[in-house]
Amino acid sequence: GKVRRAPAEHRLSQFDKKILLWTGRFRSMEEIPLRVPPEMIDAARNKARVKACYIMIGLTIIACFAVIASAKRAAERHESLTSWNLAKKAKWHEEAALAAQAKAK
Repeated sequence: GKVRRAPAEHRLSQFDKKILLWTGRFRSMEEIPLRVPPEMIDAARNKARVKACYIMIGLTIIACFAVIASAKRAAERHESLTSWNLAKKAKWHEEAALAAQAKAK
């Protein structure tokens, strides 16, 4: 009567299969069985999480160097946030003065 399931088996989703492939557990989608032990999928998820962290660390370091290079180029052109803010505020004062003149007429 009763249908018994093996408690130590995990049915895989497509995402789980991609994680197993990305972490190197299996070489192709065809090699992946329908059910795997939960320990295997947990280990693959942890390995994928670590790989993703390493990728983000690398991208952060690349972005830091890009910002440094951009800042050096801006310094060569004598551009700074202070000069931008002063120019913006001067433009606002000019617009406010023009608006006040137009309102006075």
